[in-house]
Amino acid sequence: MMTRGIRGATTVQTNSKTEIHKAAADAMTHIIQKNNICPDDISHILITVTNDLDAAFPAEGLRNLDGFQYVPIMCAMEIPVPNSLKKCIRLMVTVNTTKRPADIHHIYLNEAVKLRPDLTLTNEQ
Repeated sequence: MMTRGIRGATTVQTNSKTEIHKAAADAMTHIIQKNNICPDDISHILITVTNDLDAAFPAEGLRNLDGFQYVPIMCAMEIPVPNSLKKCIRLMVTVNTTKRPADIHHIYLNEAVKLRPDLTLTNEQ
């Protein structure tokens, strides 16, 4: 068994609590489904948001998913790089798995597909 990171990212249209919670939960749900993992496989999750998202902690959206009440989740602000993608939520999910790095499915949704088109195309195959 190895410890691996699974990347995920998504964007929202507005800086609202409801939309931030829904988008974070949706990204996490996709990560779970595509990688066939469960909360017990997760060591911890780091979530970052761009500085234009401050209406809610995305971690709160994940807490409503089954089994996530005991998963350590931390939120942080993404560094404000000029001309970077706006209204973006990024996840780094650290899991224990037997999968090789090439077998991990990283998830990019909405406008975040622009961040890693190389991984997005691989995930759609």
